[in-house]
Amino acid sequence: MRYLLLGVLFVIVISPMAYAHHSMAMFDGDKTVTLEGTVKYFKWASPHAFIGLTVPYKTGPVDWTIEMGGGGVGTLIRGGWSPETIKFGDKVTIVCHPMKNGTAGGNFVSMTLPDGKVMKIGGAQ
Repeated sequence: MRYLLLGVLFVIVISPMAYAHHSMAMFDGDKTVTLEGTVKYFKWASPHAFIGLTVPYKTGPVDWTIEMGGGGVGTLIRGGWSPETIKFGDKVTIVCHPMKNGTAGGNFVSMTLPDGKVMKIGGAQ
């Protein structure tokens, strides 16, 4: 009985944290922005990969952080991605759902590689 009670307590405490971690509430899913820039980094990690993109503006360059929240690296691998799909210095175009608070960040939708190939979370399109 004691272990059952501890198990139930664990689920009650941990479930909201796990749900909150995977929330995409900070992104505006009703809007998309198209960014043309230079890859600063490609963080190949679980649970989500990230792309750092330097975007030139009239007022100066801005570094954007793009979360690939549609799946972990396993999903990316199955879709044809690898840690070498993009690299530092590549010129790419990324479409993302922007942050609601206006900071330079977004949730990945698609990316056009230097050779013109369009990549999505599930692979080339």
